[in-house]
Amino acid sequence: MSGLSAIGIDLGTTYSLVAIVNDQGRPEIVPNAENERLTPSVVYFDDDGILVGKLAKEKAVYAPEQAVDFIKRQMGNDLHYDHHGRRLKAPEISGIILKKLRQDAEAYLGRPLPYAVITVPAYFDEVRRRLTKNAGEIAGLRVLELLNEPTAAAIAFGVLNEVADERVLVYDLGGGTFDVTIMHIQGKEITVLATDGDHQLGGKDFDDQIMLYAAKRFESEHGFDPTMDAVVRGDMRKLAEQAKWELSTRPKTSFPLRANGRMSRIELSREAFAGLIEAKIQNTLTVLRAALAAAKLQPREIDRVLLIGGSTRIPAIRAALHAYFGRPPDTSVNPDEAVALGAAVFAAKKMHETKIEELPPAIEEQIVAGPLAIDVRDITSHSLGIE
Repeated sequence: MSGLSAIGIDLGTTYSLVAIVNDQGRPEIVPNAENERLTPSVVYFDDDGILVGKLAKEKAVYAPEQAVDFIKRQMGNDLHYDHHGRRLKAPEISGIILKKLRQDAEAYLGRPLPYAVITVPAYFDEVRRRLTKNAGEIAGLRVLELLNEPTAAAIAFGVLNEVADERVLVYDLGGGTFDVTIMHIQGKEITVLATDGDHQLGGKDFDDQIMLYAAKRFESEHGFDPTMDAVVRGDMRKLAEQAKWELSTRPKTSFPLRANGRMSRIELSREAFAGLIEAKIQNTLTVLRAALAAAKLQPREIDRVLLIGGSTRIPAIRAALHAYFGRPPDTSVNPDEAVALGAAVFAAKKMHETKIEELPPAIEEQIVAGPLAIDVRDITSHSLGIE
Protein backbone atom coordinates (compact mmCIF):
# COMPACT_ATOMS: atom_id res chain seq x y z
CA MET A 1 0.00 0.00 0.00
CA SER A 2 1.47 3.33 -1.10
CA GLY A 3 0.34 6.86 -0.54
CA LEU A 4 0.06 9.33 2.28
CA SER A 5 -1.60 8.08 5.47
CA ALA A 6 -2.63 11.53 6.72
CA ILE A 7 -5.84 13.32 5.76
CA GLY A 8 -7.23 16.80 6.20
CA ILE A 9 -10.71 17.02 7.72
CA ASP A 10 -13.06 19.98 7.62
CA LEU A 11 -15.37 19.11 10.53
CA GLY A 12 -18.26 21.43 9.71
CA THR A 13 -21.42 22.40 11.55
CA THR A 14 -23.68 21.30 8.70
CA TYR A 15 -21.35 19.42 6.32
CA SER A 16 -17.93 17.79 6.68
CA LEU A 17 -15.27 16.90 4.09
CA VAL A 18 -12.09 14.86 3.80
CA ALA A 19 -9.14 15.65 1.54
CA ILE A 20 -5.70 14.17 0.92
CA VAL A 21 -2.58 15.01 -1.03
CA ASN A 22 -2.38 12.37 -3.77
CA ASP A 23 0.76 10.62 -4.99
CA GLN A 24 1.30 13.34 -7.59
CA GLY A 25 1.47 15.95 -4.83
CA ARG A 26 -1.92 17.57 -5.44
CA PRO A 27 -4.66 17.99 -2.82
CA GLU A 28 -8.01 16.43 -3.69
CA ILE A 29 -11.36 15.75 -2.01
CA VAL A 30 -12.03 12.14 -1.02
CA PRO A 31 -15.67 11.10 -1.68
CA ASN A 32 -17.65 9.32 1.02
CA ALA A 33 -19.39 5.92 0.87
CA GLU A 34 -22.33 7.54 -0.96
CA ASN A 35 -19.86 8.82 -3.59
CA GLU A 36 -20.53 12.42 -2.53
CA ARG A 37 -17.97 15.05 -1.62
CA LEU A 38 -19.91 16.56 1.31
CA THR A 39 -21.12 14.51 4.28
CA PRO A 40 -23.96 16.00 6.38
CA SER A 41 -22.77 16.40 9.99
CA VAL A 42 -25.85 14.60 11.32
CA VAL A 43 -26.06 11.53 13.59
CA TYR A 44 -29.23 9.45 13.88
CA PHE A 45 -29.80 6.93 16.67
CA ASP A 46 -32.20 4.00 16.61
CA ASP A 47 -32.41 0.48 18.03
CA ASP A 48 -30.56 -0.97 15.04
CA GLY A 49 -27.53 1.25 15.47
CA ILE A 50 -26.18 4.67 14.55
CA LEU A 51 -26.39 6.34 11.16
CA VAL A 52 -24.21 9.24 10.02
CA GLY A 53 -24.47 11.54 7.03
CA LYS A 54 -27.03 11.70 4.24
CA LEU A 55 -29.31 8.89 5.47
CA ALA A 56 -29.19 10.27 9.01
CA LYS A 57 -30.23 13.70 7.74
CA GLU A 58 -33.14 12.22 5.79
CA LYS A 59 -34.41 10.20 8.76
CA ALA A 60 -34.03 13.19 11.08
CA VAL A 61 -36.85 14.97 9.25
CA TYR A 62 -39.39 12.38 10.45
CA ALA A 63 -37.87 11.48 13.81
CA PRO A 64 -36.00 14.61 14.97
CA GLU A 65 -35.92 13.42 18.57
CA GLN A 66 -33.59 10.59 17.49
CA ALA A 67 -31.13 12.80 15.65
CA VAL A 68 -28.38 15.24 16.59
CA ASP A 69 -27.24 17.97 14.24
CA PHE A 70 -25.33 21.27 14.52
CA ILE A 71 -23.28 19.55 17.23
CA LYS A 72 -20.25 21.76 16.55
CA ARG A 73 -22.13 24.64 18.19
CA GLN A 74 -22.45 22.59 21.36
CA MET A 75 -18.74 21.89 21.77
CA GLY A 76 -17.90 22.81 25.35
CA ASN A 77 -21.56 22.86 26.48
CA ASP A 78 -23.40 20.36 28.67
CA LEU A 79 -25.84 19.20 26.00
CA HIS A 80 -25.92 15.41 25.75
CA TYR A 81 -27.81 12.56 24.08
CA ASP A 82 -28.56 9.31 25.90
CA HIS A 83 -28.28 6.20 23.73
CA HIS A 84 -28.47 2.67 25.16
CA GLY A 85 -27.24 3.80 28.56
CA ARG A 86 -24.40 5.93 27.15
CA ARG A 87 -24.40 9.68 27.74
CA LEU A 88 -22.93 11.20 24.60
CA LYS A 89 -21.73 14.82 24.61
CA ALA A 90 -20.42 16.91 21.73
CA PRO A 91 -16.94 15.29 21.56
CA GLU A 92 -18.41 11.77 21.46
CA ILE A 93 -20.97 12.68 18.79
CA SER A 94 -18.34 14.56 16.77
CA GLY A 95 -16.15 11.48 17.14
CA ILE A 96 -18.89 9.36 15.56
CA ILE A 97 -18.94 11.75 12.55
CA LEU A 98 -15.15 11.72 12.29
CA LYS A 99 -15.07 7.93 12.44
CA LYS A 100 -17.40 7.69 9.43
CA LEU A 101 -15.27 10.21 7.53
CA ARG A 102 -12.11 8.22 8.27
CA GLN A 103 -13.63 4.84 7.44
CA ASP A 104 -15.16 6.09 4.19
CA ALA A 105 -11.83 7.58 3.12
CA GLU A 106 -10.01 4.37 4.00
CA ALA A 107 -12.47 2.33 1.97
CA TYR A 108 -12.11 4.64 -1.04
CA LEU A 109 -8.30 4.82 -0.93
CA GLY A 110 -7.78 1.21 0.14
CA ARG A 111 -5.36 1.85 3.00
CA PRO A 112 -5.35 2.84 6.70
CA LEU A 113 -5.48 6.58 7.44
CA PRO A 114 -4.48 6.91 11.09
CA TYR A 115 -3.30 10.55 10.99
CA ALA A 116 -5.25 13.76 10.48
CA VAL A 117 -5.23 17.52 10.63
CA ILE A 118 -8.68 18.71 11.75
CA THR A 119 -9.84 22.28 11.18
CA VAL A 120 -11.61 24.44 13.76
CA PRO A 121 -13.09 27.94 13.69
CA ALA A 122 -10.36 30.52 14.26
CA TYR A 123 -12.31 31.90 17.20
CA PHE A 124 -12.65 28.58 19.06
CA ASP A 125 -11.19 28.90 22.56
CA GLU A 126 -8.77 26.45 24.13
CA VAL A 127 -11.54 24.32 25.69
CA ARG A 128 -13.33 23.80 22.36
CA ARG A 129 -10.04 23.03 20.64
CA ARG A 130 -9.13 20.40 23.22
CA LEU A 131 -12.56 18.78 22.92
CA THR A 132 -12.25 18.72 19.12
CA LYS A 133 -8.94 16.92 19.46
CA ASN A 134 -10.61 14.47 21.85
CA ALA A 135 -13.26 13.83 19.19
CA GLY A 136 -10.52 12.93 16.72
CA GLU A 137 -9.00 10.50 19.19
CA ILE A 138 -12.41 8.93 19.82
CA ALA A 139 -12.58 8.32 16.05
CA GLY A 140 -9.27 6.45 16.19
CA LEU A 141 -7.20 9.28 14.72
CA ARG A 142 -3.87 10.64 15.79
CA VAL A 143 -4.48 14.37 15.46
CA LEU A 144 -1.31 15.94 14.07
CA GLU A 145 -2.64 19.45 14.63
CA LEU A 146 -5.78 21.57 14.82
CA LEU A 147 -5.72 24.18 12.06
CA ASN A 148 -7.81 27.35 11.93
CA GLU A 149 -10.33 27.16 9.09
CA PRO A 150 -9.50 30.53 7.46
CA THR A 151 -5.79 29.65 7.57
CA ALA A 152 -6.54 26.32 5.87
CA ALA A 153 -8.48 28.17 3.17
CA ALA A 154 -5.58 30.59 2.68
CA ILE A 155 -3.22 27.62 2.28
CA ALA A 156 -5.44 26.19 -0.45
CA PHE A 157 -5.61 29.60 -2.13
CA GLY A 158 -1.83 29.97 -1.94
CA VAL A 159 -1.24 26.51 -3.38
CA LEU A 160 -3.61 27.11 -6.30
CA ASN A 161 -2.51 30.70 -7.05
CA GLU A 162 0.65 32.73 -7.36
CA VAL A 163 0.51 35.45 -4.71
CA ALA A 164 3.36 37.96 -4.68
CA ASP A 165 2.50 40.23 -1.74
CA GLU A 166 -1.07 40.75 -0.53
CA ARG A 167 -3.07 41.49 2.59
CA VAL A 168 -5.96 39.06 2.41
CA LEU A 169 -9.12 39.12 4.52
CA VAL A 170 -10.77 35.70 4.73
CA TYR A 171 -14.51 35.99 5.33
CA ASP A 172 -15.52 32.51 6.50
CA LEU A 173 -19.26 32.01 6.92
CA GLY A 174 -20.29 28.39 7.20
CA GLY A 175 -23.38 26.59 8.38
CA GLY A 176 -22.94 27.42 12.05
CA THR A 177 -19.85 29.53 12.68
CA PHE A 178 -18.35 32.76 11.38
CA ASP A 179 -14.73 33.90 11.32
CA VAL A 180 -12.81 36.84 9.90
CA THR A 181 -9.07 36.41 9.58
CA ILE A 182 -6.65 38.94 8.13
CA MET A 183 -3.34 37.64 6.84
CA HIS A 184 -0.29 38.75 4.91
CA ILE A 185 0.58 36.38 2.06
CA GLN A 186 4.02 36.71 0.49
CA GLY A 187 4.66 33.91 -1.95
CA LYS A 188 4.42 30.77 0.18
CA GLU A 189 4.62 32.63 3.51
CA ILE A 190 1.30 33.12 5.30
CA THR A 191 1.33 35.33 8.38
CA VAL A 192 -1.92 35.77 10.31
CA LEU A 193 -2.32 39.36 11.54
CA ALA A 194 -5.67 39.24 13.34
CA THR A 195 -8.74 37.10 13.77
CA ASP A 196 -12.22 37.52 15.23
CA GLY A 197 -15.46 35.62 15.02
CA ASP A 198 -18.75 34.34 16.35
CA HIS A 199 -19.21 30.57 16.75
CA GLN A 200 -23.00 30.99 17.01
CA LEU A 201 -23.58 32.66 13.64
CA GLY A 202 -23.99 30.91 10.30
CA GLY A 203 -26.27 29.52 7.63
CA LYS A 204 -28.48 27.83 10.23
CA ASP A 205 -29.50 31.27 11.47
CA PHE A 206 -30.56 32.25 7.95
CA ASP A 207 -32.62 29.05 7.72
CA ASP A 208 -34.20 29.97 11.07
CA GLN A 209 -35.31 33.34 9.66
CA ILE A 210 -36.99 31.65 6.68
CA MET A 211 -38.69 29.19 9.04
CA LEU A 212 -39.97 32.03 11.23
CA TYR A 213 -41.25 33.90 8.17
CA ALA A 214 -43.01 30.76 6.86
CA ALA A 215 -44.53 29.95 10.25
CA LYS A 216 -45.99 33.46 10.57
CA ARG A 217 -47.49 33.28 7.08
CA PHE A 218 -49.00 29.86 7.84
CA GLU A 219 -50.40 30.99 11.20
CA SER A 220 -52.00 34.06 9.65
CA GLU A 221 -53.88 31.79 7.22
CA HIS A 222 -54.79 28.87 9.48
CA GLY A 223 -54.69 30.20 13.03
CA PHE A 224 -52.08 27.91 14.58
CA ASP A 225 -48.29 27.67 14.75
CA PRO A 226 -47.01 24.78 12.57
CA THR A 227 -43.69 24.61 14.43
CA MET A 228 -45.43 23.08 17.46
CA ASP A 229 -45.18 19.73 15.60
CA ALA A 230 -41.60 18.42 15.74
CA VAL A 231 -41.94 16.50 12.46
CA VAL A 232 -43.31 19.56 10.68
CA ARG A 233 -40.47 21.60 12.15
CA GLY A 234 -37.94 19.14 10.73
CA ASP A 235 -39.58 19.31 7.32
CA MET A 236 -39.59 23.12 7.51
CA ARG A 237 -35.85 23.20 8.10
CA LYS A 238 -35.26 21.10 5.01
CA LEU A 239 -37.55 23.36 2.95
CA ALA A 240 -35.90 26.50 4.34
CA GLU A 241 -32.43 25.25 3.46
CA GLN A 242 -33.55 24.43 -0.09
CA ALA A 243 -35.18 27.86 -0.44
CA LYS A 244 -31.96 29.56 0.69
CA TRP A 245 -29.97 27.62 -1.91
CA GLU A 246 -32.47 28.47 -4.67
CA LEU A 247 -32.36 32.18 -3.87
CA SER A 248 -28.62 32.22 -4.55
CA THR A 249 -29.34 31.56 -8.23
CA ARG A 250 -32.99 32.60 -8.70
CA PRO A 251 -34.83 35.86 -7.93
CA LYS A 252 -37.66 34.10 -6.07
CA THR A 253 -38.83 30.73 -4.82
CA SER A 254 -41.87 29.06 -3.26
CA PHE A 255 -42.59 25.92 -1.29
CA PRO A 256 -45.63 24.18 0.26
CA LEU A 257 -45.89 24.10 4.05
CA ARG A 258 -48.20 21.40 5.41
CA ALA A 259 -49.32 20.86 9.01
CA ASN A 260 -52.35 19.18 10.61
CA GLY A 261 -54.08 18.69 7.28
CA ARG A 262 -53.65 22.33 6.21
CA MET A 263 -51.37 23.76 3.55
CA SER A 264 -49.93 27.16 2.69
CA ARG A 265 -47.73 28.06 -0.27
CA ILE A 266 -44.89 30.21 0.98
CA GLU A 267 -43.42 32.62 -1.54
CA LEU A 268 -40.12 34.37 -0.91
CA SER A 269 -38.14 36.75 -3.10
CA ARG A 270 -34.39 37.31 -2.95
CA GLU A 271 -35.01 40.89 -1.78
CA ALA A 272 -37.34 39.75 1.01
CA PHE A 273 -34.81 37.13 2.13
CA ALA A 274 -32.10 39.81 2.21
CA GLY A 275 -34.34 41.83 4.51
CA LEU A 276 -34.88 38.85 6.82
CA ILE A 277 -31.13 38.34 7.30
CA GLU A 278 -29.97 41.96 7.20
CA ALA A 279 -29.32 42.11 10.96
CA LYS A 280 -27.19 38.95 10.77
CA ILE A 281 -25.18 40.36 7.87
CA GLN A 282 -24.56 43.54 9.86
CA ASN A 283 -23.34 41.37 12.75
CA THR A 284 -20.69 39.89 10.44
CA LEU A 285 -19.58 43.38 9.43
CA THR A 286 -19.24 44.34 13.10
CA VAL A 287 -16.90 41.38 13.61
CA LEU A 288 -15.06 42.30 10.41
CA ARG A 289 -14.46 45.86 11.64
CA ALA A 290 -13.09 44.54 14.92
CA ALA A 291 -10.61 42.32 13.06
CA LEU A 292 -9.49 45.27 10.91
CA ALA A 293 -8.98 47.36 14.03
CA ALA A 294 -6.93 44.58 15.66
CA ALA A 295 -4.75 44.39 12.54
CA LYS A 296 -4.49 48.22 12.47
CA LEU A 297 -5.68 48.29 8.87
CA GLN A 298 -8.23 50.30 6.91
CA PRO A 299 -10.57 48.64 4.37
CA ARG A 300 -8.63 50.24 1.50
CA GLU A 301 -5.47 48.47 2.70
CA ILE A 302 -6.99 45.02 2.11
CA ASP A 303 -5.91 43.70 -1.29
CA ARG A 304 -8.32 40.78 -1.47
CA VAL A 305 -11.46 39.56 0.33
CA LEU A 306 -11.59 35.78 0.04
CA LEU A 307 -14.96 34.07 0.54
CA ILE A 308 -15.08 30.73 2.36
CA GLY A 309 -18.08 28.72 3.56
CA GLY A 310 -21.26 27.80 1.71
CA SER A 311 -23.24 30.72 3.14
CA THR A 312 -21.04 33.19 1.24
CA ARG A 313 -22.93 32.20 -1.92
CA ILE A 314 -25.83 34.37 -0.71
CA PRO A 315 -25.98 37.43 -3.03
CA ALA A 316 -26.86 39.83 -0.18
CA ILE A 317 -23.63 38.92 1.62
CA ARG A 318 -21.52 39.46 -1.48
CA ALA A 319 -23.28 42.76 -2.11
CA ALA A 320 -22.64 43.95 1.46
CA LEU A 321 -18.93 43.15 1.17
CA HIS A 322 -18.74 44.82 -2.25
CA ALA A 323 -20.29 47.97 -0.77
CA TYR A 324 -17.99 47.96 2.27
CA PHE A 325 -14.71 47.45 0.40
CA GLY A 326 -15.66 49.18 -2.84
CA ARG A 327 -14.89 46.13 -4.99
CA PRO A 328 -16.29 42.61 -5.37
CA PRO A 329 -14.94 39.81 -3.16
CA ASP A 330 -12.78 37.00 -4.56
CA THR A 331 -14.79 33.88 -5.42
CA SER A 332 -11.98 31.95 -7.12
CA VAL A 333 -11.85 29.06 -4.64
CA ASN A 334 -14.61 26.57 -3.94
CA PRO A 335 -16.14 27.88 -0.69
CA ASP A 336 -17.17 24.38 0.42
CA GLU A 337 -13.89 22.59 -0.32
CA ALA A 338 -11.04 25.07 0.27
CA VAL A 339 -10.74 24.38 4.01
CA ALA A 340 -10.44 20.60 3.59
CA LEU A 341 -7.92 21.00 0.75
CA GLY A 342 -5.79 23.34 2.86
CA ALA A 343 -5.95 20.92 5.78
CA ALA A 344 -4.73 18.11 3.52
CA VAL A 345 -1.74 20.21 2.42
CA PHE A 346 -0.95 21.01 6.05
CA ALA A 347 -1.26 17.31 6.97
CA ALA A 348 1.31 16.42 4.31
CA LYS A 349 3.60 19.15 5.63
CA LYS A 350 3.28 17.83 9.20
CA MET A 351 4.08 14.29 8.05
CA HIS A 352 7.20 15.63 6.34
CA GLU A 353 8.28 17.56 9.45
CA THR A 354 7.64 14.75 11.94
CA LYS A 355 9.14 12.08 9.64
CA ILE A 356 6.52 9.58 10.84
CA GLU A 357 6.80 7.78 7.53
CA GLU A 358 8.60 8.03 4.22
CA LEU A 359 6.52 10.11 1.83
CA PRO A 360 6.03 9.36 -1.87
CA PRO A 361 8.78 11.17 -3.84
CA ALA A 362 6.38 13.50 -5.67
CA ILE A 363 4.86 14.70 -2.38
CA GLU A 364 8.28 15.17 -0.80
CA GLU A 365 9.43 17.19 -3.79
CA GLN A 366 6.35 19.43 -3.73
CA ILE A 367 6.72 20.10 0.02
CA VAL A 368 10.42 20.91 -0.19
CA ALA A 369 10.50 23.12 -3.28
CA GLY A 370 7.10 23.05 -4.99
CA PRO A 371 3.61 24.51 -4.52
CA LEU A 372 3.23 22.79 -1.11
CA ALA A 373 6.32 24.53 0.34
CA ILE A 374 4.26 26.79 2.58
CA ASP A 375 5.26 28.54 5.79
CA VAL A 376 2.38 29.36 8.15
CA ARG A 377 2.59 31.73 11.11
CA ASP A 378 -0.71 31.66 12.94
CA ILE A 379 -1.92 33.36 16.12
CA THR A 380 -4.21 32.38 18.99
CA SER A 381 -7.68 33.87 18.87
CA HIS A 382 -7.93 34.32 22.64
CA SER A 383 -5.39 35.57 25.13
CA LEU A 384 -3.91 32.86 27.38
CA GLY A 385 -3.02 33.46 30.99
CA ILE A 386 -2.25 31.82 34.31
CA GLU A 387 -4.67 32.01 37.20
